[in-house]
Amino acid sequence: MNKQASISRFLRALTIAVLSLYGNGLPTVAQVATPAWSSPASTIVTSEEKEFQNGNVHLCGTLYLPGGPKPVPCVIVFHSASSATQDLPLYQHLKELLPALGYAVFIYDRRGSGKSAGKRAGADFNTLADDGLAALRMLAADKRINARKIGFWGLSQGGWLSVLAASRSRQVAFAISISAPLTAPDVQMNFAVGNILRVKGFRDEDIGAAIRTRIAVDDFMRGKGDRLAVERMLADAVKKPWFKYCYISPMLDDPVHSQWAKEIALDPIATLERVSCPVLILFGANDPWVPVKISTALLGKMADKKANLTYAVIAGANHEMATNVAAGQELNPSNATAFAPDSPSYFGLLAKWLSMPGQRPTLH
Repeated sequence: MNKQASISRFLRALTIAVLSLYGNGLPTVAQVATPAWSSPASTIVTSEEKEFQNGNVHLCGTLYLPGGPKPVPCVIVFHSASSATQDLPLYQHLKELLPALGYAVFIYDRRGSGKSAGKRAGADFNTLADDGLAALRMLAADKRINARKIGFWGLSQGGWLSVLAASRSRQVAFAISISAPLTAPDVQMNFAVGNILRVKGFRDEDIGAAIRTRIAVDDFMRGKGDRLAVERMLADAVKKPWFKYCYISPMLDDPVHSQWAKEIALDPIATLERVSCPVLILFGANDPWVPVKISTALLGKMADKKANLTYAVIAGANHEMATNVAAGQELNPSNATAFAPDSPSYFGLLAKWLSMPGQRPTLH
């Protein structure tokens, strides 16, 4: 059978299935009565609550386990910055798609959210990555899970954490990063703020002033620049109509205690270079939050040296791999947890990659 034709048929079939699930938007809450002629589903998924510890922090999540022979591989889910609990729409597709591929899925509430204890404030990326690794160790002890085939999926900040966790432990079998830029967090936010201001109709000179203010603050967080000069710049910026859209505090934090100073220390390229397990990186072509062109250019330079790396850009998809969201809606912070993937191409490429573990398939 022609391989490309086989893949095309697979993607068409998966597209039909996805559209039947999501054709009218997000799945409805109302339960539909089972008709008398209904046949048993091929994939039966059971769920159970699981608890684990990272140090003295108690964390809670849910394991979704497909029926059939055991043990099975497992995907552990890292959260995006805004989607901290397991019940949000972003994660529904993983609960439905991955068990059908023979994968268990474990989604937990981020520390300080939902049923999980601890505090998000003060926890750096390494701590959050180690929360996921604690989940991996807990699941590796479950005889129903293949301890040699446990990996991570994460979107946005969760994508960074997925790769970071893989760089910190040889136990990680694979890492999937969705919509996580290969730039530092401050560069990503400068890109996003520029797009927010453009969508809101601000002039280029206003956008430039906003970005210069952000860069001055970020440089100070890295130990550069004069505090008084940056404070004067901030005091002037606060008076501008664009300031409230810039994601910066009107008061200059102490870099020693700043959460942001810890986050912008992340170097995604250096982290990725330390990872030896298979890595899948996907971007949405229409993502207004992430500098996709810059990220793919950086990945292109690494691809020849990193045989474990696969990446692709999904046509028409945004930050959440949705295809039907206007930029104004996408960039509105009140909608931060509202969207879920609906791109058939995303579903297809994710399924294709997971069906060929340890390989580096060409994604089209």
